[in-house]
Amino acid sequence: MAEKVLVGMSGGVDSTVTALLLKERGYEVTGVYMKLHDNEAYHRENYAKASRVGEYLGIEVHFLDISDTFRREVYDYFVEEYRAGRTPNPCVVCNRQIKFGRMIDFADTLGIEKVATGHYLRCDGRYIYTALDENKDQSYFLAEVRQAVLPRLIFPLGEMRKDEVKALAARIPVLADIASQKESSEICFVENDYTEILQRHMVIDREGEVLNEAGEVVGTHRGYMHYTIGKRRGFTVRGAHDPHYVLRLDPEQNRIVVGTRERLEERSFGIRSINLFLESEAFDCQVKVRYRTRAVPARVTLHGDRGFVELAEPVYGLARGQFAVFYDGERLLGGGVID
Repeated sequence: MAEKVLVGMSGGVDSTVTALLLKERGYEVTGVYMKLHDNEAYHRENYAKASRVGEYLGIEVHFLDISDTFRREVYDYFVEEYRAGRTPNPCVVCNRQIKFGRMIDFADTLGIEKVATGHYLRCDGRYIYTALDENKDQSYFLAEVRQAVLPRLIFPLGEMRKDEVKALAARIPVLADIASQKESSEICFVENDYTEILQRHMVIDREGEVLNEAGEVVGTHRGYMHYTIGKRRGFTVRGAHDPHYVLRLDPEQNRIVVGTRERLEERSFGIRSINLFLESEAFDCQVKVRYRTRAVPARVTLHGDRGFVELAEPVYGLARGQFAVFYDGERLLGGGVID
């Protein structure tokens, strides 16, 4: 009897090819399209694509409305982190709570053990590993996924390159338009800029003071929520000869603190909300402090539910609220929130 697998289907090329490959490998495939936010036109278009793929493959595609849960656990977190002057990563939280949380729960209601998505990464049931296609690797975003679910996960695209995936879909006439469509945005509910979301919930255009590290007022800015650590434009600094960057945010006073690039340098930091796939209170690793950054050598020491990361070389633009993600070569060890 064929093993059952539930595939998260978005209407995009990656999840489409994931379902296709698993069907070809002999799995009994069921699809699920998850409605995560309130853009009804977006969902009509993409559920129609997912349903068309389902018809082609001869599989059922469920429509699962978990928008209330998504708003509560991902969207509200996104808004409140920016309000607090931190830099969130909603995709990391979504993967833990929604894609490998609520989707796992839905698989249980259907009596399905395995769950698959179109993420570019590899998993052996014990650990997650980086994808063959380094440019598309998404292992960073799964650093907070609960270890208990790893034995249930399948990622067929982890051993493929993106151009191979698109070429495979393009060879099938009914899927050709999906293969050539524009890539979806990284944050599904942000169409252009994150500030468009924040403006729906609070006043973000509120002029404030720019301070130097001595606490002196040296200019003005548009409102602290327009800035993240390391940003170098959109504020004034009187008398500056060198480029200045945002070093810190002060949400309570609506101020930003700026300085030259070397003042962005960090060699250690604290972490919280730690999720690890190994049992150790101290270990050496390579750490990424943002998705699109190079991993640098580090020593991690844990103390209860908090930790401390010492870097072998400096990083720049470290932002509170982002995720520090730990690797041992290609193997993902876990991660935590930069505190």
